[in-house]
Amino acid sequence: MIRRVFVEKRPGFDVEAGQLLEDLRESLQLSSLEGLRLLNRYDVEDLPEADFKNAVNQVFAEPQGDFVYEGSFPVAENERAFAIEFLPGQYDQRADSAAQCIQILTQGARPGLACARVVVLKGAVSDYDLARIRRFLINAVDSREASMELPATLATVF
Repeated sequence: MIRRVFVEKRPGFDVEAGQLLEDLRESLQLSSLEGLRLLNRYDVEDLPEADFKNAVNQVFAEPQGDFVYEGSFPVAENERAFAIEFLPGQYDQRADSAAQCIQILTQGARPGLACARVVVLKGAVSDYDLARIRRFLINAVDSREASMELPATLATVF
């Protein structure tokens, strides 16, 4: 069974999102881009419910500085979202560190864990501008656009 959690920095703690917003506005000349949110998505496989609940606030998020959404996250009408993940075979430090922390926390086996970065764009962003933003943010050498659907398994199939 796979559980999904999204973690987003609260206003005031979302410095990285603000910097990326300014970078996109400046580099791609996107004056219609009103706001940007960044979320970390964690998919965890074969972790009991109690251990998952402990991991949410002890590994994935800092309760005082993060919003946590289990399963899905809110997207307003004027927002568009997409996710970015590392290609299979690329080392994902965030996923590896989280899996190690969960293993230490549970004193059990290391769970299957996958991470992705979700970018939520606010404003009148056209399909053309969305494609430009994707090309700007996704380095085809090591990453790709991730599916927003919950996978059946985290095992890599080659």
